[in-house]
Amino acid sequence: MSAVENRPVDADEAGMRLDRWFKLHFPGLGFGQLQKLLRSGQIRVDGGRVKSDTRLSKDQIVRLPPMVTGLGASGKNRSHHMTATTIRDRNDADVLNDMMLYQDKKVFVFNKPAGLAVQGGSGVSRHIDMMLESMRSKKGEKPRLVHRLDRDTSGVLVVARTRGAAAELTKSFRHRDTEKIYWAVCRGVPRKREGRISTWLVKERTEEGDRMRVANHGEPDADHAETVYEVLETAGQNLSWVKLSPITGRTHQLRVHTASIGHPIIGDPKYFDVENWEFPGGIQKRLHLHARQIRIPHPDGGMIDVSAPLPPHMEQTFNLLAFDQELAGEDNA
Repeated sequence: MSAVENRPVDADEAGMRLDRWFKLHFPGLGFGQLQKLLRSGQIRVDGGRVKSDTRLSKDQIVRLPPMVTGLGASGKNRSHHMTATTIRDRNDADVLNDMMLYQDKKVFVFNKPAGLAVQGGSGVSRHIDMMLESMRSKKGEKPRLVHRLDRDTSGVLVVARTRGAAAELTKSFRHRDTEKIYWAVCRGVPRKREGRISTWLVKERTEEGDRMRVANHGEPDADHAETVYEVLETAGQNLSWVKLSPITGRTHQLRVHTASIGHPIIGDPKYFDVENWEFPGGIQKRLHLHARQIRIPHPDGGMIDVSAPLPPHMEQTFNLLAFDQELAGEDNA
């Protein structure tokens, strides 16, 4: 039988409203139920009565009555706190199950932590493609990657469980039948709150390694790249929360495109090159780019529509800047 639990507020949850904290940890608890438990004093913070819009602080203690602790938490919410560091000593199957946002007989959808590579490469000792060996089917078939995310980008990653599903999903990406939504925190505020960025991109070798740059039309090996963006909220003129929807799928496209209009994504070690820019206090120096949502045709018909909660470092930034995730009303997470 479940018992009363006293749970501390994590550092990356500081500034979060109490009702959003419950939505994150206990999605099965309805708002009406939450209000009733608050009014009766069964839910308390640091021993005191609170309201649903109370802002939480690090290390405060939330009292959880038995009816709440009995709800448990879904894998989706466990994945919210995962980082490349916290999974280091855990076995592959357990990590992938905790990352799981959606699964059926044909498809897996994971919430990839920032810092975990999708495929192998120089200096990469562990990656998603290798970890998928632990999820072979009874027939011995290994799940297949059908798209990629940069190592430091977190969020939604679709994996096919069968050869046939891989072919159908890959076709959807190639034919642009897939809608992808990313969230980024950028330096400054774009003059136009909505817009379309259309350029040519080409890979070039530098002393720091390969990187993409904006190219001229007709330049050898250059590919066309197109991104739609919308500014959702701002913190003065210093930072902006931007929704990015890539029309094409070029390497580092979103990172190069935001930089090309003078508003690079903060924490980007490769494309953020603004001189004398001081990182805001309390915000981690990590890439603030998250694959928030994907809508893709299912191999058997219908649509897969999955959203991923923010990684800890971006949740911390949103709390610090008081960005309200409810403003992205079209998202279902």
